[in-house]
Amino acid sequence: MASFHTDPLSTNNDRVKNVRKLARRSFRAEHRQFVADGPKAVEGALTVAGCVVEVFATASASVEYADLRARAADLEVAWTLVDDRAMGSLSDSVSPQGVVAVCRFLDRPLEHVLTGTPGLVAICADVRDPGNAGTVIRTADAAGADAVVLAGSSVDAYNPKTVRATVGSLFHLPLATQSEPADAVRRAQEAGLIVLAADGAGEIDLDDAADDGLLARPTAWLFGNEAWGLPAELAALADHRVAIPIHGKAESLNLSTAAAVCLYASARARRHT
Repeated sequence: MASFHTDPLSTNNDRVKNVRKLARRSFRAEHRQFVADGPKAVEGALTVAGCVVEVFATASASVEYADLRARAADLEVAWTLVDDRAMGSLSDSVSPQGVVAVCRFLDRPLEHVLTGTPGLVAICADVRDPGNAGTVIRTADAAGADAVVLAGSSVDAYNPKTVRATVGSLFHLPLATQSEPADAVRRAQEAGLIVLAADGAGEIDLDDAADDGLLARPTAWLFGNEAWGLPAELAALADHRVAIPIHGKAESLNLSTAAAVCLYASARARRHT
């Protein structure tokens, strides 16, 4: 194992204590910083110019992830050693992988992510579960979407569980937050996007929407809360309400699965035009 010239920081160190405070949403919002936990997240963060403030790692992780350490050095990002107990206090994971990064917020104003008429956008309205929100971001990234919008009282994008659920995708595509879901819908339409609400009571079947060429148009998919879906007044603002066909006996699909089906249907349609 490589030797290091500085002693690792302990849990009592003030810098470590300040990073721990980023577990609180209010502290994150005040400082516009969050923690990316694990090598995949740190790797993704280091690809975004100016995102990473500092990396904290154990001595063993510094050896195991020497490539990340070299990348941080190239970017002149500080790589700080901490002991195992301190790392356990910084990581939200049950089994910490020994490396976390303090990152600057990534969200952009809504008008920025809608500039130039993107082809595919996901708008999440009042999505509360961090795992679902993170999975939607990951799925949107995989489907080649251009942006994700977290609207209304949606979960904080920088919640540690949300960040972990994105598996690095948080750093791959633009993200916006918007206080009013209805405003996000209207502004997407003004930007030239057709808004499709994923709604089990929709008037159009997803398969029919694909056959009719509707999904090939620049689209913003609108997804609602895990428990109660989309409010009627919000769904009514969409250009169409689209239902995913249920061929078996399941009552419905959960949010992240429904988002995957819809986003990939659009991605497939756009590739074949």
